[in-house]
Amino acid sequence: MASVMDSQCPSRLVLDRIADKWTAIVIQLLAKKTMRYAELHREIGGISQKMLTQTLRSLERDGLVDRKVYPVVPPRVEYSLSRLGRTLIEPLRGLCRWSEKHLAELQANRARAKAKGDLNETYITRSSARS
Repeated sequence: MASVMDSQCPSRLVLDRIADKWTAIVIQLLAKKTMRYAELHREIGGISQKMLTQTLRSLERDGLVDRKVYPVVPPRVEYSLSRLGRTLIEPLRGLCRWSEKHLAELQANRARAKAKGDLNETYITRSSARS
């Protein structure tokens, strides 16, 4: 049986793909409608062309996104969610809503940790001083 708790389980690769921020954003956009590359790129703030290309290729390889190429000049390519990809809409939508709902609290926690001095940063600094 597959278990993400098992370090050798391939389901970790799936979790890695699905938990990626760009994957979540692309799936949320494609949940609304079929889109062309340039349209996706315009809608997603802060993503490089290279990262969008890699994300779309990975999603297509995993069967989550369908890529349709039209035989016209210049070539027209559209991306849409596959049947399997559509099963991710609700779980990822919930994750996105949770992120938006708790953003202020998370930012406040980070600011408090930074003001106190991040524990990892403090540990590294102290360990370096001993060496």
